[in-house]
Amino acid sequence: MMNDEQLLRYSRHILLPGLDVDGQQALLDSKVLIVGMGGLGCPAALYLAASGVGELHLADDDTVELSNLQRQIAHGQADIGRAKAESVADSIKAINSDTTLLVLNERLSGNALSAEVAAVDVVVDASDNFATRFALNEACALARRPLISGAAIRGEAQLSVFDFRRDDSPCYRCLYHEADDATLNCSESGVLAPIVGMMGSMQALETIKCIAGIGQPLVGRVLLIDGMSMELRQLNLRRDPECSVCRLRG
Repeated sequence: MMNDEQLLRYSRHILLPGLDVDGQQALLDSKVLIVGMGGLGCPAALYLAASGVGELHLADDDTVELSNLQRQIAHGQADIGRAKAESVADSIKAINSDTTLLVLNERLSGNALSAEVAAVDVVVDASDNFATRFALNEACALARRPLISGAAIRGEAQLSVFDFRRDDSPCYRCLYHEADDATLNCSESGVLAPIVGMMGSMQALETIKCIAGIGQPLVGRVLLIDGMSMELRQLNLRRDPECSVCRLRG
């Protein structure tokens, strides 16, 4: 049960129809893994901590560089050279010291990845490469954990939710069979700073919806954002009967 301080801290959530006390308690009892502490992971982590997610697992094997500060808002100039996961953990502590944090200064793979996915309720994919996205997708499918998938490049972004608790949910492999362009990244193509902030915040929103059981999560749909024209499109996505990952789910 929430104490008086928590009731005050989360009062604006508790006022929301559908979320209320039960939804907020679900957030406090939840565990979320965020893979990638960059442009997407920073805002996602900060908003999830501020929203009251009880335990956050922060995974990234990279360190903070000067070029990151243009968009990765949980890091500051004093953090250059530090492990990104540790830097984000300190920023979270300044917002909500009640959040339990597990800092993983590593690139999760194999059994370690599977164990981490199985230990949480929801996974946020804030990574920047196809290999990690494919590995996360398969681990979440096998563990039946919802995967909140986001990506941003240049002035464009996309978002989808793969909820493996649902038998009808498609997966990331249904959307991308192979790494269509493995060299596409921010360091080569550039990225407009606020677009990753938008996407990371929306990933936090979808995570909250999955945990609290509110609204309509973006399952079976892909949201496409063109920040330069501020146009939003939504595509329907179904399970691919030939998908190798979906076959593992049965």
